[in-house]
Amino acid sequence: MSEKLINTKIDGKDYQFPMGMTILDACESVGYDIPTLCYLAGIAEEGACGMCVVEVKKARTLQRACVTRITDGMEITTDSSAIHEARKTNLELALAHHPLDCMTCDADGDCELQELAYRFGIKKSEFLVDREAFESPKETSWDTNPFIQFDPQKCVLCRRCVDACENQALVEAIGMAMRGSESVVSTPFNVPLEGTDCQFCGACVQACPVGALVEKPRIGKGKIFNLEKTDTVCAYCGTGCDISLYKDKKNNLVMARGIVDAMPNKGRLCVKGRYGHEYVNSNERLTKPLIKENGKFREATWEEAIAYTATRLQEIKDKYGPDAIGVLGSSRCTNEDNFAVQKFARAAIGTNNVDNCARLCHASTIAGLGKALGAAAATNPVEDIKNADVMFVIGSNMTETHPVIAQFVKENKKKRGAKLIVCDPRKTDLAKVADIYIQHFPGTDVALLNGMMKVMVDKGLVNKEFIEAHTEGYEEFVKVVSKYDLDRVSTLTRVDKALIEEAAIVYASALNATIFYTMGITQHSVGTDNVLSIANLALVTGHIGREGNGINPLRGQANVQGSCDMGALPDVYPGYQKVADPTAREKFEKAWGVRLSDKPGLPVTEFGDAALSGHLKAIYSMGENPLMTEPDITHVRKGLEALEFLAVQEIFLSETAELADVIFPSAAAYEKEGTFTNTERRVQLLRPAREKPEDAKLDWEIVSLVATKMGYPMTYRNAAAIMDEVASLTPSYAGIHHWRLEKGGLQWPCPTDEHAGTKILHYGGDFKRPNGKALISPVEYIEAKELPDSKYPILLTTGRILYHFHSGQESRRVKVLDTFVPRNYVEISKEDAEELHIEHGETVRVSTRRGSIEVETRISDKPMKGVVFISFHFREASANLLTNAALDPVSKIPEFKVAACKIEKI
Repeated sequence: MSEKLINTKIDGKDYQFPMGMTILDACESVGYDIPTLCYLAGIAEEGACGMCVVEVKKARTLQRACVTRITDGMEITTDSSAIHEARKTNLELALAHHPLDCMTCDADGDCELQELAYRFGIKKSEFLVDREAFESPKETSWDTNPFIQFDPQKCVLCRRCVDACENQALVEAIGMAMRGSESVVSTPFNVPLEGTDCQFCGACVQACPVGALVEKPRIGKGKIFNLEKTDTVCAYCGTGCDISLYKDKKNNLVMARGIVDAMPNKGRLCVKGRYGHEYVNSNERLTKPLIKENGKFREATWEEAIAYTATRLQEIKDKYGPDAIGVLGSSRCTNEDNFAVQKFARAAIGTNNVDNCARLCHASTIAGLGKALGAAAATNPVEDIKNADVMFVIGSNMTETHPVIAQFVKENKKKRGAKLIVCDPRKTDLAKVADIYIQHFPGTDVALLNGMMKVMVDKGLVNKEFIEAHTEGYEEFVKVVSKYDLDRVSTLTRVDKALIEEAAIVYASALNATIFYTMGITQHSVGTDNVLSIANLALVTGHIGREGNGINPLRGQANVQGSCDMGALPDVYPGYQKVADPTAREKFEKAWGVRLSDKPGLPVTEFGDAALSGHLKAIYSMGENPLMTEPDITHVRKGLEALEFLAVQEIFLSETAELADVIFPSAAAYEKEGTFTNTERRVQLLRPAREKPEDAKLDWEIVSLVATKMGYPMTYRNAAAIMDEVASLTPSYAGIHHWRLEKGGLQWPCPTDEHAGTKILHYGGDFKRPNGKALISPVEYIEAKELPDSKYPILLTTGRILYHFHSGQESRRVKVLDTFVPRNYVEISKEDAEELHIEHGETVRVSTRRGSIEVETRISDKPMKGVVFISFHFREASANLLTNAALDPVSKIPEFKVAACKIEKI
């Protein structure tokens, strides 16, 4: 049904607009320029400044265009002497208490107040208080944090920062205090900003139209008109936020902004997106190739380092065979980098021993969703969150791992009334605002989900029509879930059975329900079973293949999805085409001009054992750091030390690089042209925001040089040429080229150059399995491999925190992030702390059967009794000295989330 159009006159001209539009939107849509100061579409729409006033016939006063709706027959005048004087007066009122220090203000050239003053010819406010100078800045609640500077004297009380915090960040850390001329932006009771729920996302800074709010790290780094702007993609988590980076004349990145209206983030950023670019400026960057001699590195020329590496790899290949070599791609690197490295492994070396760090986070997603649905990827786009009536979040601390997506989830709950169900062993920030929160014992996800689905079966809440038309396996599934009565499930999960039943009814009864999960589901020895159970949940209710529904595994690094799409996996070529499939193999053999192995290779989680047993003699690593990210890293170190040769491409001297025989300095993500594929399958174009170090090279370029030196020529003109080869060999990427991405990202599958991309997978029940039907699998609950006992009575779970990232190579070289959270800690419940006589902030020793670390304690309400949490970002106290290397038998992912430990006072 089309929108009702109403007749309106603007400056004497007739127009028709949809009913309900504001005057501002209507005028701007047909080219009228209405000045604003306090207004931000969808964020701040309060009409506080009065800059947008217009005349409306028969109205007694001027109307504020941003908050006044058009009506049928309305006659609007946008420019007259009365309007001009009113706008000028309102502007002078805003300037009355504003210092005129533009020449030394960091917002100079990026200040909307300055621009309006120029437009209206105002040099000095008529209302300016007669004083020689403004008072010295007063101490505020913002002064103690390292991220944001607030100068109240420059504040024009437009409320944009307050509204951005409330409506965009969904935090409400700040508000308006006092009244009248004493009004000021403040935290509650003027407590320090870090004492609020603020996540330092910088939404307030980006919303500020003047210089009242500025990112502290960019102060004094140059006026915006002297900075060079580049639009690219954030290189941290898999959300794929579009970001503008600003470079100074010294080639340093100094500022970041979210790109308004760009998908998927719509201008939002998190603290790492806002501040985390600083690591590329570090003086710790690798800038020269290094070769180790007598246990020490020396600088080498590129020609020498390439020749040395090619010779050593060829010698090992000739002596032991190609499968004595392992190759690692990286989710921190581009699609083009990962395509090149897997081609290098398969065509130049001759092995399928190629993997990437997705093995450690979403290998079980690939196995589980691939088996159930035929496609191992998120089904729905981020923008589709707004169409969900129920959001089911399990095993995902979304506010810390994917903060921007968490904002959309909270926005859907707050503004549209959607229900939020959170299942997590930790009481995360998102759990605190959930309608239903289930705090289940780590490792009991299958039992919990089976219990929920038994409720659905028993109460007739399954979608029988969908099941019959679009699935298979339901009968065997029912036989299994029938054994999971709520009494049993409650005992296993330690959750009240009434809560489990309520969650089941709410999810199943929703018109539209969507699921989100991350590594709280995947990083288990039963990770594949967990994912299959999530698929079952969506399939038996029919909550898939439609808007507002689906399954969304959120990717932890910028290119987890893309590195797998590119075939940096031991059993598939690009596009998940099986190496054991003769037809697929023949296609790639013809394209690459070589014979290819049909034997699936080793996953990275088996590289260490293979090296210790003598089967693996060399590893070539592109951007990976297994000595921080693998479980039981003492064992992994022994494996790497047993190798005959280790080559590493890196931007810093990582823990793994320290063991290498040769190191190649590579370009960072913000120095590259190429593509990332984000968590919603959106292929996005990266553009270099700064020059790479003079003697560093692009990752795909380094790999190509080594391959060529080994006798297999790999020559590409640029990254775009690599993507063209990807398109020629990968059906889901066939229509994706750099020239198409200039206008915006495309979601695969995109089978032709004319195709617009696919927003929703399996639309209408079209699954990618051979018979077109999804598979509902019977899944039995299996205990974790290592549970607490008398010697190790506490359960340890690990994960990420908001202010750091992965192995810490990048985020710990960002001063504000490392200053704010400089060391690791163990999160422990008040009950456990009391039993162990441990105080908050005390240093303790945490031990498992594999090792021990010393960390500070944080007594918190997040973990349940008997469970502690430690992040894995800190090399000085690495959680992965403790974690269990037990593997999922299908996906070969380790059990990071469950290990038995003990805690001792020091």
